[in-house]
Formats: sequence, structure tokens, C-alpha cells
Amino acid sequence: MENQESTELQSEHITHTPAPRITDLEGAYGVVQRLRGRLQAAVRGRDDVIEAIIIAMLADGHVLLEDFPGSGKTTLAKALGDCLIDDRPDDGIVAIRRIQFTPDLLPSDVTGTTIFDPNSNKFFFRAGPVFAHIVLADEINRTSPKVQSALLEAMGEKQVTVDNRTRALDPLFFVIATQNPLDFSGTFPLPSAQLDRFLFKIRMKHIPRGAELEVLASIRTRRSPTHAESVPRVTRTEILDARAVVEEQIHLAPEIRECLVDAAESTRSDPRVLQGLSTRALVLMIPALQARALTLRRNYVTDEDIRALAHYTFAHRLELAPGAGDVYEVVKELCTAPLEKLARQVAR
Repeated sequence: MENQESTELQSEHITHTPAPRITDLEGAYGVVQRLRGRLQAAVRGRDDVIEAIIIAMLADGHVLLEDFPGSGKTTLAKALGDCLIDDRPDDGIVAIRRIQFTPDLLPSDVTGTTIFDPNSNKFFFRAGPVFAHIVLADEINRTSPKVQSALLEAMGEKQVTVDNRTRALDPLFFVIATQNPLDFSGTFPLPSAQLDRFLFKIRMKHIPRGAELEVLASIRTRRSPTHAESVPRVTRTEILDARAVVEEQIHLAPEIRECLVDAAESTRSDPRVLQGLSTRALVLMIPALQARALTLRRNYVTDEDIRALAHYTFAHRLELAPGAGDVYEVVKELCTAPLEKLARQVAR
């Protein structure tokens, strides 16, 4: 009888053997392909934004999307949540939560709160929506700075402190926030400390005419629950494995780091810039460059990666003097000399 029970337990163990871990670039690139395929099937005409979001997720950063209402920001964020399979369902952390920011929102509505149970005569913690793998912070600039700051600790340290007790968030924790332009009524500007927590700030422009026609023609198809199911999803563990591969197996030459420091120094010394780039911006930029190299199936970072990501990473961190012009043009101009120096060093 003992042998029979042992055999049954062994058989059950084999049945539930977890999928192989991702340890190489090809496996990590497969995660990129699956994310890309599902997002492109759900959202039309946003391929550049989709690439940036995939890069941010693999770089363990957070994304802020800005555009007018109805441009597809929330749809894109929800599609990202749909890409994820929670392979640890017993940990109490769900795949995606949405926080609709409004003027009457409280910090405890974001982080959670301690509640007294009269039946047991004890206090217990009710977790807030930040306890999720992916958090959609919808219209983040429609609430007060006090509530916005509730996300600071979560985004910066992957933990929240409630009633003097610190609780860890999941390692995957990823915030994708949306905001409307500041000239809309009822909006509050995000403080600099909050903006600095976002790896990328992406301005979503109107999609091309052909893509817009395709959106109108495929409304019923895209609403179908079986839409995009032909493309497999990714698990939480696979994303964490891909992050490890990005960090350990994508080569970053010393000249790349020098280029980033030179670009930061140029922003700090330019008279048009009141507040230049922080060291945190450069630290966050490194895994983003490595992640972009992976999305292009490369195992090394080039100057083209810096050129492609500089406006996403640097523009929202700069505070320009009045009359300095467009911040994206200033970023492009200030990065020109460091990138030219990098190109000369590589050519030697």
C-alpha cells in the first residue's frame, strides 16, 4: 500500500512539473514575440508604443502614457494585462488591477488599509490594488498630489508601508499609468519625484488613416473573447526569467556608459535647462537599452539604442527655462555630441 501511495504521489508530481526556465537569449526573445503578437492583435496602429512598453516591462521600469481621451491608452494597458498568465495563483496577487484616479480618491484606496473585525476582535490588512502584477493607474493626474505620492514607495522600492508595517510587492510589479494633457480641466501636474519613477513617458499621437479604418472595420472581431487566442500568453516566471537574461547576457560596453554620463552633464550645464538629468535616470536607462537590444535580437547595446530611447527616458525628467522650446528637440540636440563621440570611439 505504501508503494502504491508513493507511486501515485510521484505521478502527481510529474503531472505538475513546471515549464522549463528561460536561461538564454532565444528563450527571452520568444517572450518578446508572444507579448508583441498579442498586443498588436489587440491594438492597431500602435506598434512603436507597443515596443516601448515591452522594453519597459523587461527593463523592470514603469510607463506613463499621455494623450487625449479616446486614443487607446486604457485599451493598450488592459491588453497588456491579458497577456499575462499568473502561474502562482495561491499567492493572493492577481494579474492586473485598475485604479481609476478621481479627485476624491484617498491614499488608502491605493495601498490598502487596516480594518477591525468585530467577530474576531482583531485587526486585519485589506490589500489595495497595488498588490497586483500589473497596475493600470488610469488618469493618474486627475487626483491630488497626496494620492499620487502613495505610489512613490511602491514604484521606487516595490513595497508599501501601512500603519508602520512594510509589505513587499511582487517582483514583477509593473505600473502603466495614463494621463490627459495638463490643459484639460480637473487635472493636477505630477510632481517631479513621481515623474522620475517612470522609466518612459510616451506621447500617443493619432494613429495613421489606414490603421484607423482597420480599427473601425474590426470592432466586432476584436471584441470577440477568442480574438488573439492563437498567440500564446506569457507567465509571470517567464517575464522574470527574461529580465534576468537581459541583465546578465546583453553586453554593455563602457563607452555606452560614458555616453550616458556625457549626455546627462550636457543637460546640467545647458542654460535652457533648469533641472538636468538625475543619476537615477541613467541607472534606469541601462536595462532599457539592454531590453531594446533583445527586442531586436541582439546581444549587445549600440548607439542606435540610445538614440531611439533618449526622448522616452529623458524628456519628462527635464525642466526647461521659459522660451526654451520643445523639450524633445532639446533632448535630441543635447544628445548629438555624446552620440557622435560614441560613434568615433566605436569606429576606432
